[in-house]
Order: sequence, then C-alpha cells, then structure tokens
Amino acid sequence: MIKKIGGKYVVLSETTGRRFGAYATKAGCGRSRCSSTCAGAARARGAAARTAMDFELTDDQQRIRAVAREFADAELGDRIAPYDERQEFPHAIVAKLGPLGFLGVLVPEEYGGAGLDYVSYALIVEELNRGDASVGITMWAHNSLCTNHIALFGSPEQKARWLPRLATGETLGAWGLTEPGSGSDAAALRTRAEPRDGAWVLNGSKAFITNASVGGVAVVMARTDPGQRSHGISAFVLEKGMPGFSAGRPYRKLGLHASDTAELIFEDARVPAGHLLGERGAGFGQAMQVLEGGRIAMAAMAVGIAQAALDQAVKYMKQRSAFGRTLAEFNGLQGMIADLATEIEVARLLTLRAAWLKDAGRAAMNAAAMAKLFASETAMKAATRAVQIHGGAGYITEFSVERIFRDAKLTEIGEGTSEIQRIVIAREILQLS
Repeated sequence: MIKKIGGKYVVLSETTGRRFGAYATKAGCGRSRCSSTCAGAARARGAAARTAMDFELTDDQQRIRAVAREFADAELGDRIAPYDERQEFPHAIVAKLGPLGFLGVLVPEEYGGAGLDYVSYALIVEELNRGDASVGITMWAHNSLCTNHIALFGSPEQKARWLPRLATGETLGAWGLTEPGSGSDAAALRTRAEPRDGAWVLNGSKAFITNASVGGVAVVMARTDPGQRSHGISAFVLEKGMPGFSAGRPYRKLGLHASDTAELIFEDARVPAGHLLGERGAGFGQAMQVLEGGRIAMAAMAVGIAQAALDQAVKYMKQRSAFGRTLAEFNGLQGMIADLATEIEVARLLTLRAAWLKDAGRAAMNAAAMAKLFASETAMKAATRAVQIHGGAGYITEFSVERIFRDAKLTEIGEGTSEIQRIVIAREILQLS
C-alpha cells in the first residue's frame, strides 16, 4: 500500500508495515500510486518525442527502479532459498507485487493497471530478477505474455473482463504456445480448436508453461485451420475451472525452483466463442508481436541475474583471503570482474535500447533479439565465473551463486533459444523473408 509520509509517498507492506520504497512526487502532483504517478510523466515524455541521444533515465524511471530494488532487497534474495529448496511457489511474496502495481505494468490505467513505458518495465524486471529469478519470471511472464496479449488484441469487452483482475494480482496469467512437439518451430503446433455448437472445442496440450498451475487465466494458441500452417492458428482465453481444461503436475526443473512450470491440457475443453482474441487465424501473428516484448523482458531478466552473480562474486572476493591477501587483490580475478561488469553494462544498454524502440513505436524485433541473445549468454557467463570465484563454496547450496547458476540457464532457452535469436538477427541483416 502507499502512504504519504513527510511529503513522500512510501510503499509499505500491507501485512508487516515494512517499508519497500519511497519517493517525493513532483510539485502539484497529488497522485498516491507509484505506478500511476510515474506512468503519466513517462508516457507524456515518451522516447518518440526525443530528438537527441540521451542515456539518462527520467526521474520517474529512477523512482520506479528504486521501489523495485527496495522490494527485492526486503523480500527476495536469501529469503527465497527455502522455497527454492522445497520447490514451492511463494504465494505470499508474489501477492505483494499486486499492490505495488507490478502485476499490471503494461495494462492501461483505465483497466486498473500502471500503464508504464517499456523502459520502466525493463528496469522493474531487472531489479526483481536481481533479487530472485523465480519471482522475477513469474512477474514478467504474467505481464509480457498473458496480460499483454489481451491488452494488445482483446476487444474492449474482453479487456474489461480480464485485465482488471490480472492487473491487481487477483489472478495470475499463463500463456500457451510451446508444445511437446513444437518448440522453436512454433507454427507446427498441433493443439486443435474446432467450432462446435456456437463454441470452440480444444484438444491437445502445451508444455513448459510458466504459471500453468497457479494461474487463473491463460491465453492459448490453437490450430483452427489445419491446412494454413501459421495462418491457421488462433488465440483463445481460457479460465481455470472450464470443463476439460487442466494443468499438469509442475515439472521438477534444473533451476527456477520457486516458479511454477507445468503443462496445460485440453480434453474437449469447451470455450465460448467470445473468448477468441482478434480474428480467426491471426493468433500466430499476435504471438510473434507478444514475443517481441517478451524477449525484452527475458533480456532484462538475464541482466538482473548477471548483476546478481557479479554482486555475489565481488562480495566474496572482498571477504575471502588466500596467500595473505583478499581475493580482490589478485590481478587475474580483477580482470575477470572488469570483463563481467563491462559485458553486463553492454547487455543492459542493449536491453534498454530495445525497450526504448518499443516505446517509440519503432521496429524492435531485431533489437529485442540482440538484447536477449547477448544478455542471456552474459548471464550464463557471469554465473559460471561467480561459481568459479567461489571455488568449492560456489558448489554448495549455502551460497546463492549455486542457485543463480541454475537459474541463469533458462535465459538461453526461453522466449526463443540463442540459436533462434541468431536466425532472427541474421535474417534481418541479410533481408531474408
């Protein structure tokens, strides 16, 4: 919740009163929600209006980042370790994201969301993933995929029905494109949707779906016209409790143990006609647009993980001694840290550039692919180096770099593998269709 204390709006825990973040509003601003205040100014000063190169964040973007960082410091980090060990979804922690506006970042204010710009969104995603990637991916998959798909392509009635619940955190969202037999070749999906008695009946399954068993709303791609390949795919909104629609048992994963990942299963699942998003056959094109923003979020996730790895490595180097000196005094390790810090900053700038292009309404697919590719491989490199710097201590669960290392790998796979990103980038450079 937000309270005004001493001329500042302070974000407090509704249950413990713990302070997450604070900022002073500008003169004459009487808004009481962090997200709404920042949204108004950020959108008014959109990147499209800028005429010169500017690497500075706006005051509002800096405040948003500060609130996200304070939340991560207060609620995530080592506090997630027990959930990770038990492979348990942190319901209570995720529920605190709603009152901060972090579950409706991209949702317009008229539907109860924050309506923020993509640069602000990328900053939030980075900070949350710097604290913990399980909570981070839960948040951005909900925002970028399910919620944003409805916000982009839903009718006014569909937006009014689902977005307010998603934006406030009343329910979490899942998004189903990948199947057991179609990952990188997404257009080869086999889940079928057949018109029957004024409704659609779905049969098939989706694999590796974030928030599958904890989400209450899912956007799902299914084949409505078998002979059309990508042009024969449509998007539908399903709700938990619909007959024939269920989630499988959560996977036991290498990393991200505190996030929920499972199958979505459709067994003669009857979906009302009004749950079709956009036009019949437009689902695949919609999904590609959604993935553009999703790759920016995945890149920001990778930057957060990489920064967390670097933070832990620096902390350990200052504490650990060998041969009468701290590890921080060894030139070889100093060079390793310098290289990592440089590459992380490059990844951050690529990510923010892609977000800036998205805000400006310019083509961002190639920039998003570049950011996602570089940031994800940087995250894996940073996590590997951090474990190496820790030595044997990095191989045991008492140190968080072990968890960071396991979590980093997903960034090279999800939202399109590194190999797919290279194809996207190369096709753009070579101007191949």
